[in-house]
Amino acid sequence: MSDHAPQDGQTDLLPDTNDEDVGATRLDRGIVWLGKKLSLVFALIVIVSAYEIARRYIFDSPTLWVHETVTFAGATLFVLGGLYAFATNRHVRVVLIYDAVSPRVRRWLDVLHQLFGLAFCSMMVYGSWFMAKDAVRAPWGAWRLETSGSAWNPPFPAFLKVIILIAMSVLMLQFILHLIRDLRRALKGGDA
Repeated sequence: MSDHAPQDGQTDLLPDTNDEDVGATRLDRGIVWLGKKLSLVFALIVIVSAYEIARRYIFDSPTLWVHETVTFAGATLFVLGGLYAFATNRHVRVVLIYDAVSPRVRRWLDVLHQLFGLAFCSMMVYGSWFMAKDAVRAPWGAWRLETSGSAWNPPFPAFLKVIILIAMSVLMLQFILHLIRDLRRALKGGDA
């Protein structure tokens, strides 16, 4: 059952999951839904890695593509995992002070948390914009994707840098939505 009781006439639509598994906003719920689907890619990574091990050590015929593909897929999932962690309120938080203060102070600490997170995301979006731009365009302005430089040479570095930019932008939007929610709670003095 849920760790949290339903609020003001809300019903518990998902009895086997707690509120953190659902997400606070529509965007959070979309991220949670997508995250649960994408988590299956980790199983695919294991299968592809086992395929490479068999090819390399049993058949003495290693592949060119497995290592870089698995690395790219894993890195992408870890970047997107940050969105999932924030959407489900499972990000790292120091609770020493948070647990020792009154609910009113906690609501304002939540607002402060969102403001710091928004500032961090703004800087990350700014930095990742230049990183992504340089990964998809040559210095002379022509379109070209940065590649790995290996024998296979896929454009995974360019793709990953664009994914980081998109993920940081979505995280910034999440912080804005959570800031609005937490400001409402702090100003009303309850769980708005």
